[in-house]
Amino acid sequence: MQSKALNPEQYLLELPEERKEAMNKLRKTIKDNLPKGFEEVMSYGMLGYVVPHSIYPNGYHCNPKLPLPFINLASQKNFIALYHMGVYANKELLDWFVAEYPKHSTTKIDMGKGCLRFKKLDTIPYEFIGQLVAKITVEDWIAQYEKMWKNR
Repeated sequence: MQSKALNPEQYLLELPEERKEAMNKLRKTIKDNLPKGFEEVMSYGMLGYVVPHSIYPNGYHCNPKLPLPFINLASQKNFIALYHMGVYANKELLDWFVAEYPKHSTTKIDMGKGCLRFKKLDTIPYEFIGQLVAKITVEDWIAQYEKMWKNR
């Protein structure tokens, strides 16, 4: 479900009441733990955390006019989704995340390649999400992205 909100604040105001607290807390967790250089924007109708063109002028290979995406956060129809490109691109990070997740949540992990789905909002492991967010710097993400892209 893509929002037409023009900024993160508008996006959050438009959320259903039952999602606002969890989304605001996830946003704060991300912003408090995101390494320096990433920027919060609206991206693909979601909250996005990107490498801005001022740091990575090449932008996203699919559309170089867009900044390089890293994390997206969205309120979907049946869950809150956290899309983390680092988990998708880095097997070591994925393995760490999957191994550590049960130590931080009472629910089974629900994820796709880089998408974490939270259906039960009272079981979101905020502190652990903060640890995940802090693990990759802008420089690390650019290097991983370029390595991935050049290998295709």
